[in-house]
Amino acid sequence: MIHKILSIWLSFCLCSIAFAQDSFQIKGSVINANTLKPIEGANIICENLFATSSLTGKFTIKNIIKGSYIFKISRIGYSPETLTILVGPGMKEVIVSLNATTTALEEVEVHHKTKKRKTKESPIVSHIVSKEFLDKNRENSLMQTLKKIPGVSTINIGSGQSKPVIRGLGFNRISVIQNGIKHEAQQWGSDHGLEIDQYGIKNIQVIKGPASLLYGSDAIAGVVDIQPSKIPSRNSFNGEVDLLAESNNDLLGVSAGIQARKEKWFYRGRLTFRDYGDYKVPTDEIRYENYIFELHNNYLRNTAGKEANVGFSIGYASDKIKSETFFSNVNAKNGFFANAHGLEVRTSSIDYDRSNRDIDLPFHKVNHFKITNNTSIVSGIHTFHFDLGYQNNLREEHSEPVPHGYMPKPSDSKERGFNKHTYSLNGRDVFKLNDKHTTIAGINIEFQENTINGWGFLIPEYSRFTAGAFIYDQFEIRPDLHFQAGLRYDYGFLDTKSYYDWYPSTINNSDGTTSFVNLQRAQNKTLDFGNISTSVGLSYIRKNTTYKINLGKSFRMPLTNELTSDGVNYHMYRYEKGNSDLDVEESYQLDIDIDHTTKKFGVRISPFINFFDNYIYLNPTPNYYETLQIYEYTQSKVFRVGGEISTNITLFKNLQLDASLEYVYSRQTSGPKKDFTLPFSPPLSSLFTASYQFKNLFFLKRPQLMANYRITAAQDEIVPPEERTDGYQVLHMFLLTELDIFKHGPPWKIRLKLNNVFNTKYYDHTSFYRLIDVPEAGRNISVSLTVPF
Repeated sequence: MIHKILSIWLSFCLCSIAFAQDSFQIKGSVINANTLKPIEGANIICENLFATSSLTGKFTIKNIIKGSYIFKISRIGYSPETLTILVGPGMKEVIVSLNATTTALEEVEVHHKTKKRKTKESPIVSHIVSKEFLDKNRENSLMQTLKKIPGVSTINIGSGQSKPVIRGLGFNRISVIQNGIKHEAQQWGSDHGLEIDQYGIKNIQVIKGPASLLYGSDAIAGVVDIQPSKIPSRNSFNGEVDLLAESNNDLLGVSAGIQARKEKWFYRGRLTFRDYGDYKVPTDEIRYENYIFELHNNYLRNTAGKEANVGFSIGYASDKIKSETFFSNVNAKNGFFANAHGLEVRTSSIDYDRSNRDIDLPFHKVNHFKITNNTSIVSGIHTFHFDLGYQNNLREEHSEPVPHGYMPKPSDSKERGFNKHTYSLNGRDVFKLNDKHTTIAGINIEFQENTINGWGFLIPEYSRFTAGAFIYDQFEIRPDLHFQAGLRYDYGFLDTKSYYDWYPSTINNSDGTTSFVNLQRAQNKTLDFGNISTSVGLSYIRKNTTYKINLGKSFRMPLTNELTSDGVNYHMYRYEKGNSDLDVEESYQLDIDIDHTTKKFGVRISPFINFFDNYIYLNPTPNYYETLQIYEYTQSKVFRVGGEISTNITLFKNLQLDASLEYVYSRQTSGPKKDFTLPFSPPLSSLFTASYQFKNLFFLKRPQLMANYRITAAQDEIVPPEERTDGYQVLHMFLLTELDIFKHGPPWKIRLKLNNVFNTKYYDHTSFYRLIDVPEAGRNISVSLTVPF
């Protein structure tokens, strides 16, 4: 069904392009009746039709059917004119003359700060990601695209999934926000990616450091805030079609989006479909658990996948009220590298090498449905913001049914299933008591309910409720000096349900008899948590340099898997056991940020110091369960220090050089792993980028050639049973250009990328598959085309 919908949508978008080329269009000019000079910014308006005159006074209105139209032409400082235009074959260019008026206007002062200025005034260390950055650096997933930001890395799960890591911390220590609502899936799993369509996203703010003050639990390490796009212009209709192809995994993808607005009502829509095969790695064998697995033609067998996404929103905008409701559904099916799911694959009858596009067992299926609403209301000195959200995350993990220990062979392939419902409400009031203070007070409420099924148990069913209230104030001491401070309190509880094995295990009794008992893995239990978050910071802007310092305390509630897990995680080939005595995780962090930017040169230094009073982690023990090593969740004190340095310089007119360096040092200062680092700690890494902007070349407009060269040091700081990772160097090349296919239409955009130019064999320390000796993907050529209309 989804394929039919995608076909219809794509056909509609392509027909819209074709229609635009075959229909009539009005061309004209607006001039001053007295001086005959062109008038810029004049509005040419008819019902459902709109245009604005350019610097030369010219305008064009496309996609008009034959007929008679009445237009009103107006411009501040000129008397409006009404004009009737007959549209049909043989039309001539329209000349509109406006007479200047003599109305005298009083001087008007406009007080408004740009988004860039507001970011400078905030002491929070953040990075604004623009649409231009996303277009230039787009990879297979959103998080892989953001990896080029200093301090941001990823945990990659195959070629189509990944999850964010900020300064060495990931999983539920990072909040991913989309349209004001926290994205809630099964992000605790190391093999679970984010269910977010990266196409159509235009604005992202990445906060590096504790952000629990604004976002509550799970923002202890940072935030990826995916913000709504700008509201469309009045009386407008436009869209785009994105086409993508890649060589390494034979990926084919298409994404089509449209948006339109009349006066106050508007809508947007997007459909995305991607289909890819197994991806290639620069090796022909994988060594795992003392076994060697041969790879057919370098394909990492069973890593193919499909993804189909649909999104739609409808909104209303006036001077006092803005509201937009979003509907989205992300559906994906991803194969899981067969040899990563234990050693049973050696006896499997599945022919994994018969096709590189088959999705065999084991595989994941996930469907994430989301409804959100963002509403803002202006009332006097107050602006009220409300965010409402409902999410349903349905995930299934399938693998070959085989007996394990006392467990007989299951009747089907569904190893685990999770069905999570999340209800969210955010409310905040932004008000200015005077010109010096901007105060924000708000609440966040969230309720989750997660049910399970399948024959493999890891976490029980649970309900989770969290509520928090906060207030913070930004005080303008003077225009170049800003102080910000805030306080927040959160309360939450977790209610877990009991669970018994579906099969009996053998129990030896003290009297020498044997019993067959369905073992209890989880109990009915209710745990509650409360905590305070605070933040205080200072921002000073001196000419081209911005200085920031911020001290914050954040927290994170323990997760269900950390508190109550009791089962085999075959994806990690270990037995995981929770600890119901875990306390709330607390973090104290000092951030400093110095940013010096001029027209041709910029440098930014962002060091931090971080201390965890009770960091939660999965600790390997010397005990075993049915030949599997038991890992138990525990807590310890952790000290971390690190930061990022980035610089850019413009040489000549068209050549720009960028360089960045990032490093994190972590040390456990208590607990069973005292004096060790933390798992998945990223090593010292640097990225060098060169970009040259050419002049127009034949039919190529503004061609730009880019090269990224990443140098990563070896990671010798590990936590057993982790293994060290060698350093590596890898080169990527990009060619970006535009094509003027139609003289009066927007240009088409082409991106040609060559990743891993030399087919280098290397291992990313934070990659999921690195644990089983799988290197990163080999050479890949990708071509993408964006057709706007």
